[in-house]
Order: sequence, then structure tokens, then C-alpha cells
Amino acid sequence: MHEASSPRKVRVSIGSAIVLGLTEGRLDAEPTTVYMLTYNRGKCSASCAFCPQSARSEARADLLSRVVWPAFPTRDVIPRIAQAFDQEKVKRVCIQALNYRGVQKDVIRLARRIRSQSRVPISVSCQPLKREDMHRLVQAGVGRVSVALDAVTRELFNEVKGASVGGPYTWEGHIEALKEAVEIFGRDHVTTHLIAGIGETEEDFVATIQRCVDLGVYPAIFAFTPIAGTVMADYSPPPVSYYRRLQLARQLIAHGIRRYEDMEFKEGSLTHFGLSREKLLSIVRSGEPFKTSGCPDCNRPYYNERPGGPIYNFPRQLATVETAEIERLLGL
Repeated sequence: MHEASSPRKVRVSIGSAIVLGLTEGRLDAEPTTVYMLTYNRGKCSASCAFCPQSARSEARADLLSRVVWPAFPTRDVIPRIAQAFDQEKVKRVCIQALNYRGVQKDVIRLARRIRSQSRVPISVSCQPLKREDMHRLVQAGVGRVSVALDAVTRELFNEVKGASVGGPYTWEGHIEALKEAVEIFGRDHVTTHLIAGIGETEEDFVATIQRCVDLGVYPAIFAFTPIAGTVMADYSPPPVSYYRRLQLARQLIAHGIRRYEDMEFKEGSLTHFGLSREKLLSIVRSGEPFKTSGCPDCNRPYYNERPGGPIYNFPRQLATVETAEIERLLGL
């Protein structure tokens, strides 16, 4: 495929760039997915209060969450993805999209370019798209799509990425986009992202996890990460114990073990998972609920945290000492 048919530059997360050999560096945990970000000279046209790419942000243009995303020529990146996939160094590519005029075409062209050289599974994380653009993603070789709700209630959504911050998005528009994506990509081939620690209750969060699963949408959860220069720079990350309860609830619901309705809440706080202590301990000791959630083979190392901790989403299997600490935090 001709080089002019895709964007000349693309951003690549620093960890992915190291794995692909685009730059040098040391990694505590190697990403198993190549994370790409559409390149635009300006910021995103959206105004999400937590995001360094926001039009309202004064943060660096090469940041997304706390990860640096240097730009590289697309012609240098795509062959290295194909090679890394063939060598089983990576298992998936995720194209993440800013919001700007023409971004839909950029994402589709990037996906086509990747697919022309490799059979690597492709995910796209983007703003709500028109139905015809989602069909074009499928035709380009994309197997999964994510539309991030980020907030778990309509009110919070409006406050952090809707009209209250001058954003173009609505809660209803995002829910409708997720429903349409499920119709086009199929159940369990659509993801959404939910951010914990931006003012919701545990009951709000767990109820929205259940709603997503019922829609056929796989919920991946993040811990809020304050970034200098963003509107929410002065907010605090959530307590680790709070996040562990949400991770465990997500695991139970996403895997059909328990539903939101089976759990107990008091004044918005999760007080009982609806499962015996013995069964909960078995699940906790597996470590699975506390690993990164998202598309298959997405481990997203240190997206929410520094290697020195606290670690919210583990990019690897947990050690026994780590699951023991989680047992303590959960009061099991």
C-alpha cells in the first residue's frame, strides 16, 4: 500500500517504541500490545478535564495519562510491528485516536497499512464514530473497538467530558455509540474505559460495570491519574483499597460469577460481594482481578502508576506477597 495512503507520522507509547526498537531504554515490564496514538500538530478538540491531550490542557503534547508518546515516521513503525508480531514479541496493536478533523480517515488508513503487512490483531480506541465509519474499520481489518465512557454516571460524564467543560460529548451519544459498535463488531468485541476516583460511589461504578456487560461491552477500569497542566491536576488518585474492591467486583461481573444485584452496598460503599469468603479468597489469590483489564493481551504497563507503586493495574502475574496484601486491604 502506498505510503501516502496513511498519515506520515504516528505517536507510539515509549514502552512500545522500546519493544519495537524505535528508541532505547529499560523496561520493568514490556507491553504485550503496541500502543499507537494518532498524530496531530494541535491538541485534541475535546475538553476532557483529566486528559493532557485536551484542548483545555496546558500539559505536554506528547503525554497521554502519565505515558510519553514520541512521534515517529509511519513508514518506520509499521514494518517493525509486523516483525515484532512474527517474533511473538507483541500480540496486538491498539490505535488510539485524538478528536480532530479527519481523524476517522487517519485511523482507517493506519489500520489498512498495518493489515497490509501483518495479521496482528488490531484494536481502535476512539470517540463515537458514524455507523459507516465503524463498518470501514471492520473492512480495514480492525477486530475490536473501544469507546471510553470514562465517567460512570451521566452527571459525572457531563462534568469531566461534556458540556460543563466545553466538550463535544454526551452520555447518551456514547451509550448509543457502544450499542451500535456491538451491532457491528459483535458482543464482547467492544470495550469501554471507566475511570475510578473522579467523584463516583462504589455503587455507581459497579452498577455501570453491570450495564456495560449486559450491553455486550467489556469494561476496562483505570485509576484516576492527576497530570500537571490538566483541569483535574489537583485531584487525588483513589485509595488503593477502593480500587481493589472495584477490580474484584468487575472480575465477578465480567466473568458471569455474580451480578450487581447480588452485591450489597451501604451509603454507596460496597460491603458484600455476594460470594462466600472461601470462593472470594480463591479468586483473589489467583491475582487475575488485579491485572490490567482491557482487550485481549493488553497489559498497559504503568499507565496509571509509577513502577515504585502503588500499582493499581498489574502488567504481570502477581507475587504471593502482593495477593496477600490485597487480602488484607479487602479484609478477607
